[in-house]
Amino acid sequence: MNRGLDAAIEMAEKGWSEGGIPIGSILMTESGEIVARGHNERVQTGDPTAHAEMVCLRNAGRRRDWSELTLVSTLSPCPMCTGTAVLYRVRRVVIGENSTFLGAEHWLHEAGIETAVLHDERCQALMRRFQQEKPELWAEDIGE
Repeated sequence: MNRGLDAAIEMAEKGWSEGGIPIGSILMTESGEIVARGHNERVQTGDPTAHAEMVCLRNAGRRRDWSELTLVSTLSPCPMCTGTAVLYRVRRVVIGENSTFLGAEHWLHEAGIETAVLHDERCQALMRRFQQEKPELWAEDIGE
């Protein structure tokens, strides 16, 4: 899972360097092959649904093996992203951190999706920096 989280953090940093929201996501096979990557593109594209997980899943294209894949995200997924993981029956969701934002993880549990929260300091630092430096954008992103 470390390789997956490292790749998701790279995507989060890419989004931040573009002036966007520092959240990244990857989709990987059980053997660790990364099949898709994404980062939050809401600011860059003006698309309110362009969350990191949604962009990643979109980049994965049409598939039939969702139930064999792991979705890794630097931040706890919101209800939209959680719902999509549930809809496609993703096997496992790995979350970098959920202390700065707790999404709809209970839906993952209720749907029987294996979930791991890593409490990663790098992910927490990215979000704390974002919240401190761009509080209005943070409030917009979480719907406040």
